[in-house]
Amino acid sequence: MLHLGINKSLVGPIPRNLFLINTLSVHMRIQNNQLTGDLPTELGNLKNIGELDFSGNLISGEIPISLGECQTLQFLNVSRNNLQGTIPSSIIQMKALLMLDLSHNNLSGSIPGFLGSMEGLASLNLSFNNLEGEVPTNGIFKNAASASASIKGNNGLCDGIPQLKLPHCSNLTTTKSTQKLVIIFSICGTVVFIASVFALSTFYSKSRKMKSNKQTSSINEQYLKVSYAELVSATTGFASENLLGAGSFGSVYKGTMRIDDQQLVIAVKVLNLTQRGASRSFVAECETLKSVRHRNLMKILTVCSSIDFQSRDFKALVYEYLPNGNLDRWLHHNPMEDAEKRTLHLRVRLQIAIDVASSLEYLHQHKPMPVIHCDLKPSNVLLDCEMVAHVGDFGLARFVHQDSEKSTSWASMRGTIGYAAPEYGLGNEVSIHGDVYSYGILLLEMFTGRRPTDSEFGESLGIHKYVQMALPDRATEVIDRHLLAETEDEEESISNSESMVDLRIACITSVLCTGISCSQETPTDRIQIGGALKELLAIRDRFDKELCVEGEPVN
Repeated sequence: MLHLGINKSLVGPIPRNLFLINTLSVHMRIQNNQLTGDLPTELGNLKNIGELDFSGNLISGEIPISLGECQTLQFLNVSRNNLQGTIPSSIIQMKALLMLDLSHNNLSGSIPGFLGSMEGLASLNLSFNNLEGEVPTNGIFKNAASASASIKGNNGLCDGIPQLKLPHCSNLTTTKSTQKLVIIFSICGTVVFIASVFALSTFYSKSRKMKSNKQTSSINEQYLKVSYAELVSATTGFASENLLGAGSFGSVYKGTMRIDDQQLVIAVKVLNLTQRGASRSFVAECETLKSVRHRNLMKILTVCSSIDFQSRDFKALVYEYLPNGNLDRWLHHNPMEDAEKRTLHLRVRLQIAIDVASSLEYLHQHKPMPVIHCDLKPSNVLLDCEMVAHVGDFGLARFVHQDSEKSTSWASMRGTIGYAAPEYGLGNEVSIHGDVYSYGILLLEMFTGRRPTDSEFGESLGIHKYVQMALPDRATEVIDRHLLAETEDEEESISNSESMVDLRIACITSVLCTGISCSQETPTDRIQIGGALKELLAIRDRFDKELCVEGEPVN
């Protein structure tokens, strides 16, 4: 067996050598990492494997046909990735398959009819892809309205069992035929005006080019541009030892560079332009950060939009390096990354929560158009040398009322699983309420020490209900044990230790209640970020005041 799951330090493509270990017979679990690239064709070598779990990574490309050679495979989970293409027909060869989860990818085409004839298949999840066409009604699809099979989030599907309440395929076919007739008559009618249409088309093309040039020019004017060669030198050739982390659209490297006659330590975000939406993400981040200024937002230093030594397009953003890393690494210690165990004390966590809320309030009240971050999570909160929080990664940011260009994969992205608001899963437009939800989940994570994607929650519970059920009487059961350990360590030096414990628990409970208010399922039930900020400021001031009464210095 091989178990490397829930390890955010694992980045890059999956090593092909892993699939040459033909003695693996139990499971291979590498879920919830930051692995990229395709699923290797060598996957078929694992002929004796019982379980494969690649979920929660950044894997792209198509599902390899060789998967069908895994004859003994019973459980396959590749959900929450960026897989494309169709569901391979070779899956029908997998006679032992019991569970198949392909949800939350970019799979297209129709649902293969053979899935309904696979007798052993007991659980099937195809939700939130781009599947279309008729839904089978045999086999597991007889229960497509129950928990055993899920196809929600695929807007192009039709028919199936009546309980699904999908449109009839005949209606869709009739609609397409009608559209074809309309197109034919329209073409005939426009032949007379073809010269005018050509002129208008030429004018429109020039207008778009001018707009594009203006956008690029705006970026160039706002930031000092650096060359690809300069960034290669600054990062020692983008050396692996300088890799700080990887995300949806690229990787971040540490480096040193002279900017404005100062030698600065920098963080270079290199865009992976082979990833769909990466170029649009680059523009979104530039456009957002050039118009906002706040002490709790990441500051962009310079950009690079050029070509590399192989004449390929290259885009990168350069930020000031913040030495204390991201909030995620402080909340969830990884011995492989940090030999020295670091803990955030209660007062520091409270101030970080206030810093993040302050930045969101600024964005949501920004003039002339509010800004929606769309991907707030601990890994996108960076800490400087004084532990001041700075919100970063605006690659998915939107201005309110901005044309989202729905046809692009970039525009369809609305955050990260666990932090994205539930209404986004239904296809709703992004809003400031979505940011508030993400902030509420972040608050709960900060003070419970648990990720929203922890397997023990499951889909039916979640961190919101987990905390809500414990408040207020059983708050100590969900509070991060490190925060309670602080009070235990202080008992010898504080005369009224019981009072201090109660004070800390009361403070954390109040913060968790604010997190619950922010992460309500219905957007209109959530408090505004300004209200959450006021509550947190009051909690901090009350906590500081009580500490002074107890004679304990504020830290």
